[in-house]
Amino acid sequence: MPENRLAHETSPYLLQHKDNPVHWWAWGPPALAAAHASGKPILLSVGYAACHWCHVMAHESFEDPATAAVMNELFINIKVDREERPDIDQIYMHSLHALGEHGGWPLTMFLTPKGEPIWGGTYFPRAPRFGKPAFVDVLREVARVFREEPAKIEQNRTALLARIAERARPEGRVVLGRPELDRVAERFLQIFDPVHGGIRGAPKFPQCSILEFLWRAGLRSGDVRFYAPVEKSLERMSEGGIYDHLGGGFARYSVDERWLAPHFEKMLYDNAQLIELLALAHARTGKPLFHQRAAETVGWLKREMTTPHGGFAASLDADSEGEEGKFYVWSLAEIEEVLGPEDGAFFAAHYDVTAEGNFESHNILNRLKDLPRSMKDETRLAPLREKLLGRRANRIRPGLDDKVLTDWNGLMIAALAQAGALLNEHDWIEMAARAFRFVAESMTRGDRLGHSWRQGRLGFPGLSSDFAAMIRAAIALHQATGQDGYLEKALSWTAALERHHADPEGGYFLTADDAEGLVVRLAVTLDDAIPNPNALMAQNLVRLAVLAGDDQYRARADRLFDGVLPLATENLFGHGALLSALDLRIRQAEIICAGARAEEFARAALKLPFLDRTILRAKDASALPERHPARAMLASAPKEGAAFVCQGERCSLPVTAPERLSDAVAATRA
Repeated sequence: MPENRLAHETSPYLLQHKDNPVHWWAWGPPALAAAHASGKPILLSVGYAACHWCHVMAHESFEDPATAAVMNELFINIKVDREERPDIDQIYMHSLHALGEHGGWPLTMFLTPKGEPIWGGTYFPRAPRFGKPAFVDVLREVARVFREEPAKIEQNRTALLARIAERARPEGRVVLGRPELDRVAERFLQIFDPVHGGIRGAPKFPQCSILEFLWRAGLRSGDVRFYAPVEKSLERMSEGGIYDHLGGGFARYSVDERWLAPHFEKMLYDNAQLIELLALAHARTGKPLFHQRAAETVGWLKREMTTPHGGFAASLDADSEGEEGKFYVWSLAEIEEVLGPEDGAFFAAHYDVTAEGNFESHNILNRLKDLPRSMKDETRLAPLREKLLGRRANRIRPGLDDKVLTDWNGLMIAALAQAGALLNEHDWIEMAARAFRFVAESMTRGDRLGHSWRQGRLGFPGLSSDFAAMIRAAIALHQATGQDGYLEKALSWTAALERHHADPEGGYFLTADDAEGLVVRLAVTLDDAIPNPNALMAQNLVRLAVLAGDDQYRARADRLFDGVLPLATENLFGHGALLSALDLRIRQAEIICAGARAEEFARAALKLPFLDRTILRAKDASALPERHPARAMLASAPKEGAAFVCQGERCSLPVTAPERLSDAVAATRA
């Protein structure tokens, strides 16, 4: 009888494994009798034909002769199609939950010869990665405990877990997984100002990479403690003087600890990152303030920062008439002159305006004082702000730096696309698309990006930061619109980045290999005012693996992490964006929207936080590359359509109603 016994099964899933070097049995009395006769434990592998990560584990381990040899030596190996035998699947999925482990498919369970559960998990990688042990190490340790301590299997479960955890963190290797990310988030909590938000002390910068990392910790854990400092920071910035209450937009930083007195320059990249955070905060809390500030900032962007060609200018100066902030500050007398005594006094009370001034004899408009404000008050204040904005327009304006920078534009394009989709602001997505067209058409040579553009002159070649930000922008627009042209650009630019910027150590050099002669090519990994390009590219690669259906992108991301994470451990605070990328790699929700209702499912998916989900639309198989793993999902989808959710390396059952998609993602992560 053949050693692999699946060739005569009828299940398409089992037949996918009929040529594995593993000595697979189908579930049934012969398999259980073989286990009883051999005295070996059972390795039970449960999956289904449309399960992407089932296929990944099969390719990595079940098709590998060396891994199969260990499986065959130590276990009786049984393969189950959970759609064909849901009864078996439910028994052992419940057992996995009872053991305190996360569920999902592939389901990998270790059983006694009688079928009693010992321990289990879902996907195990071929090599140790991100706190997950190598599959072969798991096999050997489970078999050792079963062989050497057969009477103490359940009692030794804790010891077994500890030993396997050691295997997941080999000596001499830097390993960061979910537990380490959680501990870093706890440390970051301690440096936040509980009263004013932001990092304790002064000056205060937005530190958006740190805020995003904490928000991800909230999504990952469900612990509201991680959301609180982000919401506090956004609320105080939105009410402070760092925000322009008349014209919209945030200044670069505050010189004091209260967010009152800004350094008045406005940078494109700060506002891009803050728009994203405000959208996420509004979606979670429903607080009108967050949506209002995001919308006002986009209004400023459209009014003052958009060039005639559709790209976005770099910055507004802090100075006018040789004095910092002169354009923005007010006296009580001027406000009363514009608004009249009664409205002037009303406005002054709400925006902290006094005769003496609230900062160096001037008044910086702010709403940091905790005053009762009703909708009636806001209705009265809105036209007063418009009157003052009109008066301010007559002042001598700060200088506008109207050069278009590729990387900063990429950040803003992605922000508009992602926030616009989340908040139903379709005009924002259109603004993003117009800016994208300008960069793609006017700031490129072939498949390569330049760095800066002004008055028809392009600075070339671009930096890795330009590629990383624009690839991210292309992915964001593809997610928001479903248009394949954006994905094609992302893949083309990724190939160009790889050719000209790849660092053999794992990440990317900032400068291209054919840039004008420099003493050294930098491969900096720290975040600056914008997220580090290595961190952005790690996220891009993780998403492209899903969208292109090609695991080479995920493998490239893993090489990047292997090269850069050892540097991050030396300065975790400076690598917030890389830690966020690692969070995406570990727990990304892949949402495949299939069939005739694919777009309906996609619209539901766009209402989920964009930080940790990637949406793939596919009405039919012809929409996907020939070897795309989601083709199998389409083949098994109901005719009217469904969504499939994979989280980390586990997949859910099909979701057949768009309104249930959010619950399905939450359940997969529970």
